[in-house]
Amino acid sequence: PLMYYDNNVAGVLNLVRVLMDEGVDKFVSSSTCAIYGDPEKLPLTEDQPKRPVSVYGRTKLMAEQILESVSKANGLKFAALRYFNAAGADLDAETGERHDPETHLIPNAIGAAIGRGGPMKFFGDDYPTRDGSCERDYIHVSDLADAHILAADKLMQGEQKLQLNLGTGQGRTVLEVLKAVETATGRKVPYKIAPRRAGDAIALYADTTLSREKLGWTPKVSDIDTIVSSAWAFHRKTWGVE
Repeated sequence: PLMYYDNNVAGVLNLVRVLMDEGVDKFVSSSTCAIYGDPEKLPLTEDQPKRPVSVYGRTKLMAEQILESVSKANGLKFAALRYFNAAGADLDAETGERHDPETHLIPNAIGAAIGRGGPMKFFGDDYPTRDGSCERDYIHVSDLADAHILAADKLMQGEQKLQLNLGTGQGRTVLEVLKAVETATGRKVPYKIAPRRAGDAIALYADTTLSREKLGWTPKVSDIDTIVSSAWAFHRKTWGVE
């Protein structure tokens, strides 16, 4: 927990303080759908209650609250872009996910499919969803990058505050993602069932009406097959897979 509080609260507080000292009055922030917690209804709209169930979500909500407070008191113009599940890789396979340890579903599934590290852990198969696995809204990193540029432009044009969902509006279950990985790689994804993780919501997917209205933004490459195939191209190149 201390890592999250240090990075997402203390880090943001210190950064905003320096921005104010240096006369920088515009800030685009990476926020998250985790600030909502378990939703009252789906798809998730920006005005739904914020009841995060994880330390990560709580600290990211605190970061947004810092930005709101400074905006009201000091005139900071800010955009808090609430990512759903950022995924995929550069479409030219130049950059992609390389975490150590890796915690994200798609690179772990690709790794399992090609025999790196053994079967992946599948956290919970008893969720009240269409196949028992939890459901998420996967958004390609290239589409996220486009949204950041549009948000920065809006702040430059005088917009005071933007708090927007960035997703596709369509949920995909873990099992559906694994099938997409199997299609892209031509290999089975071995996995073993593990207990549910504390703080994991059943389903999260976005209502993107406001981001379309405010930014004129629509995801272009965020269908699950493009997301997975771009990740596979990157990892195939990085790991030297034939």
